[in-house]
Amino acid sequence: MIAEEIKIKDVLERTNNPSLEVVRGVLALAREKKGLGLDDVGILLNSDDAQVRDDLFQAAAQVKNEIYGERIVFFAPLYVSDFCVNGCAYCNFHTENKGLKRKKLSLDEIEKQVEFLIDMGHKRLLLEFGEDQKHNNIEDTVRVIEKIYSVKRPKGNIRRLNVNIAATTVENYRKLKTANIGTYQLFQETYHRETYEKLHQGPKADYDRQITAHLRAFEAGLDDLGLGVLFGIYDWRFEVLALIAHAQYLEKELGVGPHTISVPRFCPASAVSYQPEYPVSDADFLKLIAIIRLAVPYTGMIISTRETPEIRKQAFKIGISQASAASVAAPGGYGEVHEDAGQFRLADQRPLAEVVKGIIGDGFLPSFCTACYRQGRTGEAFMALSKPGEIHTFCRSNGLLSFAEYLEDFGKNGIYEKGYALIHSYLTQIEDAPLRQKTQTCLAEIKQGKRDLYF
Repeated sequence: MIAEEIKIKDVLERTNNPSLEVVRGVLALAREKKGLGLDDVGILLNSDDAQVRDDLFQAAAQVKNEIYGERIVFFAPLYVSDFCVNGCAYCNFHTENKGLKRKKLSLDEIEKQVEFLIDMGHKRLLLEFGEDQKHNNIEDTVRVIEKIYSVKRPKGNIRRLNVNIAATTVENYRKLKTANIGTYQLFQETYHRETYEKLHQGPKADYDRQITAHLRAFEAGLDDLGLGVLFGIYDWRFEVLALIAHAQYLEKELGVGPHTISVPRFCPASAVSYQPEYPVSDADFLKLIAIIRLAVPYTGMIISTRETPEIRKQAFKIGISQASAASVAAPGGYGEVHEDAGQFRLADQRPLAEVVKGIIGDGFLPSFCTACYRQGRTGEAFMALSKPGEIHTFCRSNGLLSFAEYLEDFGKNGIYEKGYALIHSYLTQIEDAPLRQKTQTCLAEIKQGKRDLYF
């Protein structure tokens, strides 16, 4: 195990009942945006004072704003196949779910799903596959990626694909690399070995295969990596510490920390009888988001539609920089009704336009940007910009351009006017005068019909 469980539990015990003075010292350190050590994280995890919680949220909001700014980047998951040979207790696709009519999308069906998503306004997707070498081999995955990139619509195309496939070999990761993906995501689900092995059957039950997958992916040339755990299946304090320890390990060994950290929380599903043994309250969920933001300030943090609109709204303020929107968690589900066929039940089922409208009202900048991937700002290049907070320079301009494009193509029902008012507000906040002028010029070109402009 990358960080021994005994070490993590020792940190939690050693930092128990911290004084208000000690906690505020950690928060002051966190505001410097250099990250936190495990003991510092333990102190924040073990502090339950109401005033400290307010200070924690303020610090997290400050760090998030100074590094990632006001933007929230949107994407949609695309489930390609629910065929799976694993028996994961918390997942509706588990192999014992005999009532599920399994589906793998054909290339023609994928094209129709992608057209639907493009016509909705999406520009970036996260591909999801169950683990099944018969139905979901790496060659199929590459063909799917090629197909998606080839789909063109009057209002655009998908510009970047992130991918979530089961832990695999260096050779297979090399094939994934040639397909020009963005981030490779793989969640540990839980870092507690005994719990992990109890909840998994099949190839995924191999804890060591799972936890070393990012090392093999990096060896294959994939330098944009995503981490995450499924909160609720073990003590969230332990999981946060282990997750941060994993991030620190990758940074030390590879010179590159995680590009993203996701924070999914257990959700029920029709054929899942498992009940979370360590349910995470809304208050603790928001707390852990804030702590991760302070501990790993450079990483993009992702929240899904597992969470309600209200929780997402609060999470955007204190750390989240990326979010899925208008999601479907079943193959072929976009544009169709699939009752209880999804991997889990969704709490935020608003259309993308409604999500965008809400974001505008809260003063955040909806973004569909894919510039960093396409400009080669990945791996070490991304870290060199994100750690000192300089990535925000590109993010604001590119976010404005991608949002203007969305407004021109999809802005309806008052969104257009309110959206451009927001754009002009943030345009004036670009401190670099030449960049501000270039951004303004690009915005004018977008109004005239040009698309896909970025820095």
